[in-house]
Amino acid sequence: MCPFCGTESPYALDKDTGAVVELDLVKALRELPDEARGWDTERRSVQCQSCKAVSVFAPDRVGQNCDFCGSAALVDYTELKAPIRPQSLLPFKVSASQVRESIRGFWASKWLAPNALRSRALVDRVHGLYLPYWTFDAQAVCPWWGDAGFYYYETESYTDSNGRRATRQVQRTRWESRSGTFEHVFDDALVPGSRGVPHDLLAQVEPFPTTTDMLPYDKGYLAGFVVEHYQVVLLDAAQAAEAGMVATLRRMASQALGGDTQRDLRIEPAFSGRTFKHVLLPVWLLTYDYGPRTFQVVVNGVTGRIAGRYPKSFWKIFFLVVGALFALLVILIVSSALDR
Repeated sequence: MCPFCGTESPYALDKDTGAVVELDLVKALRELPDEARGWDTERRSVQCQSCKAVSVFAPDRVGQNCDFCGSAALVDYTELKAPIRPQSLLPFKVSASQVRESIRGFWASKWLAPNALRSRALVDRVHGLYLPYWTFDAQAVCPWWGDAGFYYYETESYTDSNGRRATRQVQRTRWESRSGTFEHVFDDALVPGSRGVPHDLLAQVEPFPTTTDMLPYDKGYLAGFVVEHYQVVLLDAAQAAEAGMVATLRRMASQALGGDTQRDLRIEPAFSGRTFKHVLLPVWLLTYDYGPRTFQVVVNGVTGRIAGRYPKSFWKIFFLVVGALFALLVILIVSSALDR
């Protein structure tokens, strides 16, 4: 609480542990006070006209291409209301030199990647970024109903194509109605707010240790790094998080229902204690052009986990197809010879 005006900030630390305190989601969706917004330091925001990502960096940084797609088409970005200030972040633990070696190894493991890709000095372009994420916590109570099916077999008589009587085993299903209720706690369900990095690539380098290694937001950690401005707003992120939680609860209800097969599974989850954080998570990003296309490789800045897209060699694919056709031809010839 401010000793001068009495305003209470929603961003706080636990007095005993120093841990970041989660924010009430319902209150924040109604209205977040102005003192919880902004970067707590002077920053410049620009939007790429190519990929539409919004980058935030020190105002004295000039001549900057887009860190996500390399385009020079950047324009100043303004908005009616200042962004929600990050509450916490994860500092980088993987060095740039380690990342360069990881990317070289990543390319080397891709047999279809062009050989020239490994010899080009593309890894010199790798740079560190802080990406915006939302984390959500909730307690869920989930009643469920459904029918569990259990297979059993009966012997059935039939007449075959030659007019002879025979028997066979026929699968039947015995249905049993079941219901129940379980509780589950969601802790730091992640929703990316990034637009500069595809979400499917980010999913491949997750998880981040948000439940153990998070530090309170400090602008000092951002020195020398570009920060991406979130473009998935809190409301949309909360809806995406709830959809993910419901999907998780449905899978848990399906496990509780059991059986060999199921039908008419219904759940009616009730959520309480919903809180959130806006956090910054570190990644190393390499964006490069190969031929007419642009590719990205992303590396988790804490764990070093890597994912990316890469070009495929036409000649390697050609010889792979030719080899497969030749092998199939040999199999057909041998099979034909054995049948004679």
